[in-house]
Amino acid sequence: MSKELKTASVLAFERKLDPSDALFTSGNWAARTQAADWKPVGLREKSVRGTISNRLKTSGQDPAKLDADIQKPNLQTVDVAALPADADTLMVQFTLRVLGGTGRPSACNDAAYRSKLLETVDGYVRQHGFNELARRYAANLANGRFLWRNRIGAEQVEVSVAHLRDGKPAQQWTFDALAHSLHDLMAPAGETAALAELGELIAAGLAGDNHVLLQVTAFVRMGAGQEVFPSQELILDKAASKKSKTLYHVDKVAAIHSQKIGNALRTVDTWYPEATGNGPIAVEPYGSVTTQGKAYRQPKEKQDFYNLLDAWVLKDKAPPVEQQHFVIATLVRGGVFGEAS
Repeated sequence: MSKELKTASVLAFERKLDPSDALFTSGNWAARTQAADWKPVGLREKSVRGTISNRLKTSGQDPAKLDADIQKPNLQTVDVAALPADADTLMVQFTLRVLGGTGRPSACNDAAYRSKLLETVDGYVRQHGFNELARRYAANLANGRFLWRNRIGAEQVEVSVAHLRDGKPAQQWTFDALAHSLHDLMAPAGETAALAELGELIAAGLAGDNHVLLQVTAFVRMGAGQEVFPSQELILDKAASKKSKTLYHVDKVAAIHSQKIGNALRTVDTWYPEATGNGPIAVEPYGSVTTQGKAYRQPKEKQDFYNLLDAWVLKDKAPPVEQQHFVIATLVRGGVFGEAS
């Protein structure tokens, strides 16, 4: 009698979309073709005197005590980043490697499970390929989702994506990011062909058919001297920190974390139960959205990654095509997915 197949206790996958940190430089919109001459955006400290504005512990606060609290200064030292007074445009630039080998674990201590997993993923690739996922990743490059708060309120946003070979652009696409919806990942009229070409290149990279290194450059026209928004650092030792907000930098150049870029690119999950009207969320095993304090893929509903994967691999019960896309997208994301002891 054959041994019953079980999930490997050690099971890990490397991410297949591998972005770098995104660095900030500044210049003028009319000089986008001379971007090599643009100046880095630095950080500076600012000390401010705020007011008491937090929710009070009791609704019936004594007026005299409240007046006394209001007079206490709320002193803060924070990091800020802004464009110079003579520059109206922010340039955000990063590189993105697209790697093959999706579904092939970097660590797996069960040969039988590994073989069945590879067979399952290969079956998906033969039937569907990576076209659907790649098109969605391409859409998140074109719409500038990776800019996060910097995209909000911008007058113009132009995203250029170049396929690098021998360090030089072999092919290049330019998108009007504001014409692309963050809610709908379909291409607008006029840019369908360009988005399709970029999607085909990403799909070829995921399939391992082509070496894909992309250079992504976004120009964001915000206004001279306007504040820009790099990543904020998580300070674990708050007692030792003298600042209430610390921004991320690379050699004193303002930047966005590669993890935050990756989160934006994998915001392609429109297959979760409450997707209608809510829009895409980042691919996560439980559909977690920390800003909303909600996990959209609950295990009790059998819609989370682990239930779907186990049914597909262990029980030969293939989930609906949309959920197959989600499972493969989670493998593209990477992570440690072994059976808990």
